[in-house]
Amino acid sequence: MDNQTRVMEFILLGLSSDPHFQIFLFVVFLFIYLLTLFGNLAILTAIRVNPNLHTPMYVFLSHLAFIDVAFSSVTGPKMLENFLRERKAISRPQCFAQVFFVMFLSVGEGLLLSVMAYDRYTAICHPLHYMTMMNKRVCSALVCSALLTGFLYALLNTFLLTTLQFCGPNIIHHFSCEAPQLFKLSCSNTFTNQMVIFTLGSLLGMGALLITLASYIHIISAVLKIHSTEGKRKAFSTCSSHVTIVVLYYGTIFFRYLKPTSKDSQDQEMAPSIVYFIVTPMLNPIIYSLRNQEVKRALINMWHRNLESENT
Repeated sequence: MDNQTRVMEFILLGLSSDPHFQIFLFVVFLFIYLLTLFGNLAILTAIRVNPNLHTPMYVFLSHLAFIDVAFSSVTGPKMLENFLRERKAISRPQCFAQVFFVMFLSVGEGLLLSVMAYDRYTAICHPLHYMTMMNKRVCSALVCSALLTGFLYALLNTFLLTTLQFCGPNIIHHFSCEAPQLFKLSCSNTFTNQMVIFTLGSLLGMGALLITLASYIHIISAVLKIHSTEGKRKAFSTCSSHVTIVVLYYGTIFFRYLKPTSKDSQDQEMAPSIVYFIVTPMLNPIIYSLRNQEVKRALINMWHRNLESENT
């Protein structure tokens, strides 16, 4: 117990130990973080003020934008703060909180992406019954189910994490707290923790991925039956943004957790983590604003209205 109380904080080594390079990294990642906030909040605002976007597809997109804002804010501010500090410490409660919110939001986002895939399947394969099948109550239930599942998964794993003892060392070779990194520092048996994370994480991840794949198999089958080229183009265009984000989401996760380990695994883990934690939340609004004409039009109209109000 004496050894356990000794570790009251952890040291995050971050991306670099060079003070000059850290200033450069601070500027780069501050720009990315601000762009993430601006892009996602712009989409949230555009969907809220535009009645034409009050449909299930864009309701789900607004929740995705909210998750991206929250997800980038879990690790971003602390990472930016550590770029400017000589001693990059994080308290144990703060570290566990990071682990909780990362698990909560990442699982919630994966399940929300599968919900969005099901929404596209319903719209394309059952267009006459779409508004009945995806009414307001159903949409709210699907979003709440995705977030509640992520919350319970994170709560269970974080509770198990608090039962571990940490006797030292307390150095984390990363810019944020992650459960696998903490398992390496624990002097307790982490077998149960790892099995719960792996088993439940695999079931939730594969379940969400299978729902997404099944939805798009039916979508592709339905679109191929459309005779007009314009009809096929419109059907695929409504899914292209979502497909891009799904590929980015699962591609990063698979590269992060399923790649073979090596002697330089600590350095190799950093790159996909940067993409997953920092870059992806920034890219999601850019992908939707560039590839979705309705979102692009809503953002442009909102920009013009702001300019007109300022001029008057």
